[in-house]
Amino acid sequence: MRLISWNVNGIRAVDRKGFYDWFQQESPDILCIQEIKALAEQFPPHLKNTPGYHVFINPAQRKGYSGVTTYSKQQPLDVKNGFDIKKFDDEGRILIAEFDEFVLFNIYYPNGKQNDERLQYKLDFYDAFLDYADALKEQGKNIVVCGDFNTAHKPIDLANPKANETVSGFLPVERAWIDRFIDHGYVDTFREFNKEPHQYSWWSYRTAARDRNVGWRLDYFFVNKGFKGNVKNAFIMQDVVGSDHCPVGIDIEI
Repeated sequence: MRLISWNVNGIRAVDRKGFYDWFQQESPDILCIQEIKALAEQFPPHLKNTPGYHVFINPAQRKGYSGVTTYSKQQPLDVKNGFDIKKFDDEGRILIAEFDEFVLFNIYYPNGKQNDERLQYKLDFYDAFLDYADALKEQGKNIVVCGDFNTAHKPIDLANPKANETVSGFLPVERAWIDRFIDHGYVDTFREFNKEPHQYSWWSYRTAARDRNVGWRLDYFFVNKGFKGNVKNAFIMQDVVGSDHCPVGIDIEI
């Protein structure tokens, strides 16, 4: 079973760059996309009613902003559009789909670069997510979390760590939260399979950063430790273009 996550930076924009052809060719069992920047009625018809997939769209209340979508070949048992916390749910950052074997979180985590208030919002969002995921894990459910975390965890996860120590996305407080997340019993699947540097999932549009592979690893799949054995591979699809992010994925065995 293949699961892929991709921050598409605008569903209508990426659709004009061959997204649907890529989607059909790749044909993942589940595709989670973030930053759709569209309401459901603004989706291209072939991406709103995609043959072979159940489609769940959670847009932000604010037009042209944020939003997530989950495509699944299998009908989930249940789908939720948030944590039941209005200030987080209104931004359309969350889709939680429950299957027989696991609960899948498709999340576009906030960016903290704008100001101190948004950084605090990001940290509060992280904590609300962890409380929600932990509660499900304590019920005996397996957890799969994917999306754009908007934080690079370790120096290996970005090209210029020293220069970005005071930039949101690599602040000590943000990185410490990922440490805490892992301490709660979650596993960064990519690093289970690949310990090499220069593996990134986001590149700035400025200064031809992608051509020079001056990037950040901001997009992840995490699973709870009890589900780690089901993950057979984890990968970054750096050659797939169309957004400032590229897709990441895992292969699991149920």
